[in-house]
Amino acid sequence: MTVMALQKSVLTLDDLARLSAEELGGLYQAGDVPANLAVLNGATRGRMLAVTALDGSPLAGLVRTIAASRFFPWEGKSFDTRARKSGHGDNRLRLPFYRGHWFGFRTRFGRSLLDGAECIMLDYDSVANPRPVRRIRDELREVVPGLYMGPAMWRRRKGGPLLLLWFALDTRQSR
Repeated sequence: MTVMALQKSVLTLDDLARLSAEELGGLYQAGDVPANLAVLNGATRGRMLAVTALDGSPLAGLVRTIAASRFFPWEGKSFDTRARKSGHGDNRLRLPFYRGHWFGFRTRFGRSLLDGAECIMLDYDSVANPRPVRRIRDELREVVPGLYMGPAMWRRRKGGPLLLLWFALDTRQSR
């Protein structure tokens, strides 16, 4: 199924997880940005879709299978947006003897580090986060109503951002 055919259909997290990193990039570039960040409010269901360094390797399928399993510790993100254009949120993690919210971020509209077009930015640069986490930046665009996806990137001191992985959030399936 081509990316354009996928765009016209009802996508699920499972559908996105079957795409290559290149196809995910094309879908992200074709995505839209909502007028109001409040559409993300609540606990979204998340899925890691592809680790870019592994894409196309024999390990890629194994990583995608683990990411789809109930044993994968990342459940998604929670958002709290009281203003139309900014807010905050955090990541929901489930470990063997702990379930909680870690690694907070601020949300706002801005320009993508990948293509310069508008996106929702998730900025982890806060003293509340461990120093390495502060260098992470996620971006989101809506690919079908209620389904958002984007890159997780590492902001390097020199050069452009390093694309680490693709992930998706489904507001239609809150947890």
